[in-house]
Amino acid sequence: MKSHLELQSVSFSYRTGKTFFSKKRKNVLKDLSFKIYPGETLGVIGRNGAGKSTLLRLLSDIITPDEGKIVRNCKKVDLLSIELGFSEQLSGIDNVILSGLFNGFSKKEILSKMDSIIEMSGIGKAVNNPLITFSSGMRARLGFSIAYHLEPDILLIDEVLGVGDIDFQTKSEKLIKEKMKSDQTVILVTHDPDLIKDVCNRVIWIEHGKVVKIGTTYEVVDAYLDYMLKSFSKNKKG
Repeated sequence: MKSHLELQSVSFSYRTGKTFFSKKRKNVLKDLSFKIYPGETLGVIGRNGAGKSTLLRLLSDIITPDEGKIVRNCKKVDLLSIELGFSEQLSGIDNVILSGLFNGFSKKEILSKMDSIIEMSGIGKAVNNPLITFSSGMRARLGFSIAYHLEPDILLIDEVLGVGDIDFQTKSEKLIKEKMKSDQTVILVTHDPDLIKDVCNRVIWIEHGKVVKIGTTYEVVDAYLDYMLKSFSKNKKG
């Protein structure tokens, strides 16, 4: 089966020195190699600081690897990001267009989805007002609605986003789960093992920037949880 994405010995680091010319660097990801196949939901697990979010930024081409290669056999890879491209002085409608353009979509594509985006957000006629007049909940609902209606070949999700009030949080999580269970190719970063087991076909476990294990969902998640339990017990005794 032809993959949507393939990482070939990908590594990434960033400069840690105080000056621009500093040569000190911190390795974030080291020698990652794996494939993402069409229609699958691939889970990414690991402790905080393991490099999971950096991996998503690499896959979405926000940053580029220091070493190795990412082969893309697809047109659009989108990182579901609330409020990407928002400007407080523009109206909600203008921000929908701006955010969509930042995500690589044409104005025509965005306008064709405008009514659905506004309806899902539930902010009504307020979408015509400047963003600076929006509450944080209104911003989050509009941002989620924009991100949800984009239809990339691969959707990257950094945690399932609970946004707005309780009712909208429940609605947004349900919609994202439905998308992950469809034919949409999804890469999901989360700390929720139950969600991983519910929606993912395969899982990658990353530790200290390296792939520890990649395989079937229950196999990898159970190995990770066992490792975390042993680490917790060891630290508690220490």
